[in-house]
Amino acid sequence: MPVKDIEEGDAIEPGPPVVVDRYTGGARINHWVTAICLILLALSGLALFHPWLFFLSGLFGGGQNTRAIHPWIGVVLFFSFAGLFIRFWRANLPAQVDKDWLTHADDLLAGREERMPEVGKYNAGQKAIFWSMATLIIVLIFSGFVIWDQYFADWTTIPQKRVAVLVHSLAAVVIICVWIIHVYAAIWVRGTIPAMTHGSVTGGWAWRHHRLWLKELAERHRFKKPEAPAE
Repeated sequence: MPVKDIEEGDAIEPGPPVVVDRYTGGARINHWVTAICLILLALSGLALFHPWLFFLSGLFGGGQNTRAIHPWIGVVLFFSFAGLFIRFWRANLPAQVDKDWLTHADDLLAGREERMPEVGKYNAGQKAIFWSMATLIIVLIFSGFVIWDQYFADWTTIPQKRVAVLVHSLAAVVIICVWIIHVYAAIWVRGTIPAMTHGSVTGGWAWRHHRLWLKELAERHRFKKPEAPAE
């Protein structure tokens, strides 16, 4: 069918919005299991951290239940985040564009996103959060084993436990701060949360925030081999 030239005054009907798949259903479930574990660990850990916060133990059925449940939630978190790590570690490897992105961080904070360089699936800030979470979770799980007396009391000494408690507490404070930054950034950049609730983003969002990733998707789709016709 020949394409009609568009002349001035012609009515142009807008087409349906372009939707880009960003996360699979499995990735989203994996993400929310990890997020729920982090919240439960923060609440139960704070309840055990200081008497002023002990009232939070009521959410878990009391102090004894909190002490018993807390480490097991940590184990679930470890394996859940391991699933995320396997899925996304390649996309979070450092790249040259990350340096360029960081040098324009002031433009991002000032709302001048048009000056930001094109980035892939994740920008330098998102990568920093990913690797911070990975490192802190490893520190938390190993320091947690040292102070988990129910199973590892005979394997550790009192001095080791004292150091582990200090390391565990500091790592917990830092990971809570990293989590807050992650949530704030997701809220601040409009259109980010639907990616982890529905699995997709608009084409405009992808073009504005992760243009290189969108171009890579377009190239893969362009050169994708057509399916063989059914006989």
